Amino acid sequence: MHEAHQYARVEGDTVRCSLCAHRCTIAAGKHGICGVRVNEGGTLYAANYGLVAAEAVDPIEKKPLFHFLPGTLSYSLGGVGCNFRCQHCQNWHISQASLADLRLMEIPPATGVERALASASASIAWTYNEPTIWHEYALDMGTQARARGLGTVYVTNGYITEEALDELAPMLNAFRVDIKAFTEDFYKKVCRAKLQPVLDAALAAREHGMHIETVTLVIPGLNDSEDEMKALITWVLDNLGPDTPMHFTRFHPDYKMRDLEATPFRTLERIYRQAKDLGVRYPYLGNVPPGPYENTYCPSCGALLIERAGFSSRFVDLDGDRCGRCGERIPVVRSV
Repeated sequence: MHEAHQYARVEGDTVRCSLCAHRCTIAAGKHGICGVRVNEGGTLYAANYGLVAAEAVDPIEKKPLFHFLPGTLSYSLGGVGCNFRCQHCQNWHISQASLADLRLMEIPPATGVERALASASASIAWTYNEPTIWHEYALDMGTQARARGLGTVYVTNGYITEEALDELAPMLNAFRVDIKAFTEDFYKKVCRAKLQPVLDAALAAREHGMHIETVTLVIPGLNDSEDEMKALITWVLDNLGPDTPMHFTRFHPDYKMRDLEATPFRTLERIYRQAKDLGVRYPYLGNVPPGPYENTYCPSCGALLIERAGFSSRFVDLDGDRCGRCGERIPVVRSV
């Protein structure tokens, strides 16, 4: 097994992990909440290093990332385990599995980079489960990927510590972060986590200069009130800025939340309008039929810049990073 980064001995053979905000204290022979960081005789190991549960080449829009290398492919890898216990998880079959539950592929970092290049991908994304708990593997692969001209993406719940993010920062380009709700009560009951560390990580990612887009899955009756959405949107505007793309996506019943209804489209439309009215320049709706809510428009003149249908994109009036009609600078990363 591969020795972990981000831990220290605290007493005898007991260690404290500093990778995610749980900061687990792990006795010898035990593992952290994530299930993949194991203490063997006072040494913490990343038991998941190089072990892959899912491999695909996805449009970058599937992450979803709309302003980072739009229209390109992203070589995407997912592993096993998670540091959250979300009752509505749509990838629960891998995120809530153990290493012994699944038949896993071994893909060394250099092999992953070669596969990404061979697939004509512009980036590598660690996704499907929580990439924070794949820290050492992603760090090694990402460092090699950047040296070969590839972009790097975390599709994350944002529960990473500042010190772990500091270690990743030299290689990580994009931080696509879920802000699952804007109350501590939701995070405690639904995710078994806390909200504040997610906000802290998003701020730290911004300070490191990473490209940030937020995603909020809108769940009827749990996080969809006008007041909560206003608080979330206002926080993003005040802390990440009005150019931060915000995605509001439709919930469908899954895992342990099969008794709830799918999000009514009118709720998503209301949140989209609310975001626009409050000053978000690039709000988007996800898991909805193709239409204007997935398109990118110039916030200055209203020109259609990028038209999207599903996961495909068509550039209409975007000239580099500027509106082709009025010249307004558009915060979109076209190359790394």
